[in-house]
Amino acid sequence: QVQHVESGGGLVQAGGSLRLSCAASGRTFSTYATGWFRQAPGKEREFVAAINYNGGDTAYARSVKGRFTISRDHAKSSVYLQMNSLKPEDTAVYYCAPLQSWPDGAFASWGQGTQVTVSP
Repeated sequence: QVQHVESGGGLVQAGGSLRLSCAASGRTFSTYATGWFRQAPGKEREFVAAINYNGGDTAYARSVKGRFTISRDHAKSSVYLQMNSLKPEDTAVYYCAPLQSWPDGAFASWGQGTQVTVSP
């Protein structure tokens, strides 16, 4: 069973940047697409970004397109989310998960997530 551990969250001012990391265990990491999702207080979890198994295709939610960049490093079994020009509405717990359908169909195997807080 593949597990994902998210890290890199924190408190940042509006306009700032953060880089989130998603470390995967298991030997099948390079064979599946991975997505980032987020859940703000009182809201449902929503899709943020996705990357296919070899990094050749990506997808973004309209709200983050042009500000966030998803990437992956097979050597480190990791997926990253570079977040620039952060806004207070980006405040949420961010999760990564393997995808069963492109681009936002995640397997329901959520980890602890990493908290991102953007102050005005």
